[in-house]
This record gives sequence, structure tokens and C-alpha cells, in this order.
Amino acid sequence: MFPEMLTDLELDGWTLKVRPPLDGSEPRRVVWMIHGWTGDERSMWVFAARMPKDALLLAPRAPYPSQHAELDGYSWVTQRSREFSPLPAFQPALESFGGLVAAAAARYASADFTRAGFVGFSQGAAFSFGWALSQPQGVTRLAALAGFLPGGAESQLASLAGLPIFMAHGTQDETVPVSLARQAEQQLTAAGAQVQYCEAETGHKLAADCARQLAEFMAVV
Repeated sequence: MFPEMLTDLELDGWTLKVRPPLDGSEPRRVVWMIHGWTGDERSMWVFAARMPKDALLLAPRAPYPSQHAELDGYSWVTQRSREFSPLPAFQPALESFGGLVAAAAARYASADFTRAGFVGFSQGAAFSFGWALSQPQGVTRLAALAGFLPGGAESQLASLAGLPIFMAHGTQDETVPVSLARQAEQQLTAAGAQVQYCEAETGHKLAADCARQLAEFMAVV
């Protein structure tokens, strides 16, 4: 990803980096790229090469400081927890994100923000699940990378029936245990989601084979 292709944007109180379609066309397809805990709007561009070239890519900075003892960056929840954040903890950010989506739709009038793809990493994957649960008709497909399904979501998973979901996780992930991904895959599949699951011997990152599968999955948004 070449930095000169990215545009810095302030919109509705949010800070983003945006990549327009590489072919110079008016944007129609939309992909939101949602970073993890301690990340920011620069973190997700390592995955940009796996995204559709004709899509408008938007990577927002999460609204809250990470509260990490040693790292800066941002978070999708207001309070740091010893456990993985449950669904209600994401609610303030989800409500604010709705305003960002509306503002982005007004700015990029040719793009269809009512049907967008989501790629979330770690905590960003949990946020993406939260958005899909709140706006199930507004998500075309969702990629959850090294992430987790937030607690409390189980009773709402039926709303994701039919949604294409790609999950990738490392068996050596010491940040988000692979057991959480395996459990989420089973729950989502049981709820009727169309889950594609990729597991590899790696840590808290995306393995090469899973990256190839991600590109194939996101080719249709």
C-alpha cells in the first residue's frame, strides 16, 4: 500500500484514512477496516492489498484512548477490562459510528453505505460483529481476523443467518486464544451464518494462506 494513495479525513468528529478506488472510478463498493486495541487509522493498511481494487476503503480511528500501560493507540470501548469486552461495552462506539456512516454516505454520494463490507482485527473484529448485529441488513460480508465474538451476543446471532463471515486465527495466539475463535465459529454456524474458517500455526496476526483466502472472500462485497 503506497502512502500517497491514502487521504487523511476528519468527518463527524472522527479521524480516518481513506483509499479511493484504484481505477479512478466513482466509488460504489465500500469496505470499512476496523483496527484492534492500541491501533489507529494507520494500522489496517497492511491488509489493503487483499481488498477489492474498485472499493472505497475507510479506516477510522477508534474514539477512546487505549488505556494501555505501555502503548498508546485507541480502543472501541471506554474502559479497559481484564476480560474480553462484552457486547454492551461496545454500544457507545457503535452509536457514534452510526453518525460516521451517515456522514460518509453524504460525502461519498456514489458509494452504497447501506451495504458495506467489514474487516476487523482483534478488538476491531468484535466491534464489527457488534455493528453487524445492530445493522444486519447493512453488512454484505464480514472478515474477523484474530478476533472474538463479544459476550452477550449469543442471543442475537440469528440475525446473522446467511451472512458470509470469514474468520482467521492463529493456534499460537497469546492475545486472543484460538479457543474463542473456534467457539465463535461453532456458534455462528449454528445460527445460520455462512462461515469460512482459516486456522494456521501463527500468533496474533494473519498467516499467508489465510491472507490469500481473505482476498478471495473480499473479492465480492
